[in-house]
Amino acid sequence: MSEGVILAKSAGFCYGVQRAVELAEETAAHTGGCWMLGDLIHNAHVVQELARQGIRKTADADALQPGDTVVIRSHGEVKSVLDGLAARGVACVNATCPNVCRIQKLVAQAEQEGRRPVIIGEMEHPEVVGVASWCLHPLVFDGPEAVRAWLAKGGDRGAPLTVVAQTTCIRELFETSSKILKKECTNVKIFDTICNATHKRQTEAAEIAGNVDVMVVVGDRKSANTKHLTEICRQRCSRVFQIEKADELSADFFDGCFVAGLTAGASTPAGIIKEVYATMSEEIKAAEVKEESFEELLNQSFKTLNTGEKVTGIVTAITPTEVQVDVGAKQAAYIKMSELSDDPGVKPEDIVKVGDEIETVIVRVNDVEGFAELSKKRLDSIKVWENIEQAVDDKTVLEGIVTEENKGGIVVSVKGVRVFVPASQSGQPRGADLTSMIKQKVQLRITEVNRARRRVVGSIRSVADEARKAAQEQVWSSIEAGKHYTGTVKSMTSYGVFVDIGGVDGMVHISELSWSRIKTPSEVCKVGDTMEVYVIAFDAEKHKISLGVKDRSIDPWDVFMDKYGVGDVVSVRIVKLMTFGAFAEVVPGVDGLIHISQIADRRIEKPEDVLSEGQMVDAKITAIDEEKKKISLSIRALLTSDEEGEEFVEE
Repeated sequence: MSEGVILAKSAGFCYGVQRAVELAEETAAHTGGCWMLGDLIHNAHVVQELARQGIRKTADADALQPGDTVVIRSHGEVKSVLDGLAARGVACVNATCPNVCRIQKLVAQAEQEGRRPVIIGEMEHPEVVGVASWCLHPLVFDGPEAVRAWLAKGGDRGAPLTVVAQTTCIRELFETSSKILKKECTNVKIFDTICNATHKRQTEAAEIAGNVDVMVVVGDRKSANTKHLTEICRQRCSRVFQIEKADELSADFFDGCFVAGLTAGASTPAGIIKEVYATMSEEIKAAEVKEESFEELLNQSFKTLNTGEKVTGIVTAITPTEVQVDVGAKQAAYIKMSELSDDPGVKPEDIVKVGDEIETVIVRVNDVEGFAELSKKRLDSIKVWENIEQAVDDKTVLEGIVTEENKGGIVVSVKGVRVFVPASQSGQPRGADLTSMIKQKVQLRITEVNRARRRVVGSIRSVADEARKAAQEQVWSSIEAGKHYTGTVKSMTSYGVFVDIGGVDGMVHISELSWSRIKTPSEVCKVGDTMEVYVIAFDAEKHKISLGVKDRSIDPWDVFMDKYGVGDVVSVRIVKLMTFGAFAEVVPGVDGLIHISQIADRRIEKPEDVLSEGQMVDAKITAIDEEKKKISLSIRALLTSDEEGEEFVEE
């Protein structure tokens, strides 16, 4: 019997395309009609639908007039075009994919740092053309052969290079090109900018193509990612058809086909995919009826069972001692309760129900008595070990629970397999108490597997380091003066605090922590506090960031002037004692001077005889110098009838 059509889970609109279409539709609804500069996405059917919603297309940016609204396509646009539109007063709604925007920033930043950008991708593709416009002297290679040709012609091996990839680039092309540049050139930074959704779509397509008789790829013929999908599928399947819509399908495509695969490019709407899927299913069913003879069906019904083979069947009954399974053979097949699960307390009804499809391994066949004994538990164990071994090659990140501290490290349970993580790979500081990690869920990579000895070694630290590095790269690629972050106080010194803003620490000087005078940062915060900060300045080469906390939009002097005037009595805090008097905080960020002669109604030798730092006292405002932003205060004026204000005294 045919297995029908296997549809790729990742087929269809990616996040960037979905976002672009939604932005265009919202803009058209809000403005009553707008423009798109070229095709918003590479799909003629979607572009036609957008046109029906009032989103007109133009290829000539100069034709747009002041007051027009234009949506920038998901692949991005040439920088000079964007600058020209802005200069002419054309409103731009930037629907460029965020992943493409990141690449534009990377190449621009690279050139600012004196590095030469290298783009791996299709030279004529709109995304690559747009990215290249964000720098002056980019190198664009469509694959490793172009890289080798450049080197052979005397390419500058000593020049500092920054390598990025087109978001839809085939991973093998990017990785091979990067390895050549890394090996041949002395100063190379590599950023893997291939879209995760693209990589997932390509990987899934390759896997499906390797297990089907026919593979169908749906997408616009101008779409680069659809073309790449087709190329990848043809490496794994001999019969691959690329189409744009369902009416291009032919019954001849599925002659002799038992199972077909279906995937779609990132610009293909769900409606087209659904229509193609339904048409393929009908064509395969028709071919199945035509081709399957009674003899073939009969032969299939008498499946031969062999010990050690994997077999899939349907649960037909559940008894107190066993689960009965129809595996399509002459023998009656069953699973003992002990071979259903490793958990002795679990009920069989919690695992399977009558009618469920179940995958097992054959542990014994008795042709004389006509039965076959199956095991789900053993197959589950085999699969887990296969996944663990595959995880080493793929460097897959797995999840597990820390179950115990062991000599020299900890033990993590990953799908029932014990994984030893040495203390040095636990991600904790040297000498830390590892018992605190017990029962925690952790992410790790498998670094060593010995199935015969049932020994597995893993590393939590490598995953944490990679995540931290990615977070740091994200911060440095987007940081700019004035940008706000929500951070965490990591450490404190006498002169300020260090705040983590996403894997990168910045320093807030004590003077930037508060408008009030403070002696130590501990007066306003502590380690572990969440803090809203903004970037004052940064040095990307030295990896230094200066942060601020004080709200610069509020001028403390304006607050004071709005609230107080000469003659007002205010409650102030003594913040500093000098030989000539005391400075007192009137409002946060504004201090006034109480001259020594205005501290008491008698002569005193020094301010400390009457006042102390931190003390709250009432004082009268006797003078305000708005130009120099200075205030004179008097305690004495409240103790005597003397109304004369003290002259301003320089500190």
